[in-house]
Amino acid sequence: MDTCQHTVLCVDDEQNILNSIKRLVRKENYRLITAGNGPEGLALLEQNDVHVIISDQRMPGMNGTEFLKKVKSCYPDIIRIILTGYTDVDSITESVNEGSVYKFFLKPWNDQNLILEIRQAIEQYDLVQTNKRLHEKVLAQNQELRRVNESLEAAVTERTQSLEIQNQALQLSQAILEELPLPILGVSSEMLIVMANNAAQALDLADQPVTIGDRLGEYFNKPVEDWILEHIGTKGHMKMTGESKSGQKHPMELIPLTGRFSGKGAILKFSSDVQKSDCAAANGLSGRSGESPGQDY
Repeated sequence: MDTCQHTVLCVDDEQNILNSIKRLVRKENYRLITAGNGPEGLALLEQNDVHVIISDQRMPGMNGTEFLKKVKSCYPDIIRIILTGYTDVDSITESVNEGSVYKFFLKPWNDQNLILEIRQAIEQYDLVQTNKRLHEKVLAQNQELRRVNESLEAAVTERTQSLEIQNQALQLSQAILEELPLPILGVSSEMLIVMANNAAQALDLADQPVTIGDRLGEYFNKPVEDWILEHIGTKGHMKMTGESKSGQKHPMELIPLTGRFSGKGAILKFSSDVQKSDCAAANGLSGRSGESPGQDY
């Protein structure tokens, strides 16, 4: 404990008592200040940061318990000790029970016991202050935790609302895509069918309905896959006429995906101009009039 870290106030109307206590604690690591009565003691409290008070009980004008009650009201953290005789024990005990007095010490006192009592009172003061600081820290941390939780809850709510809107938009987009009058297939770079709208399902491509996850080759002859693989990484739209497994010729437009999905997939958009193939054993592709089979247009 550093010198003068703590201050002890001794209040007694007898100067010889004050002098005795001064001599007793002169080697202790705290500062001792004295007052001759209660009002003087209250005046010193306004000017000093006091941690422990030792007050005599029998003093003119304001006795010890009255003085310490005022101290408790104005400076509740100060540890309060009273010196009393045997005849005042009952009244002092009541003050202890009420909390106005921390402890009482009987006169005449034992010097070593009084020194030890003062040390313990200072330790008690420090312990109470430490607990208060820890309590305030916990309150501050709890308040910050509540603020963080409220902020997190707000962020989660906002994110949830955003996801709900995105999900609704996705569902609506899917519904719109399904109802488009133009037949559309979504094809991955592995030539797997990943999307087929209602109009595409109505196309007579094979002896079975279009199933998501099937290979495109189950519905079109191989030259169609070769043509898509050749152009799936480009940015422009390509047109051709391909032959399905059902023997029909389907004019189609290849729309490669862009951005972060560039080269990973494409859209096949079909026209309604579907013709029966005159030569299903041909190479599986036919161009427009005057064009070679598989030629872009």
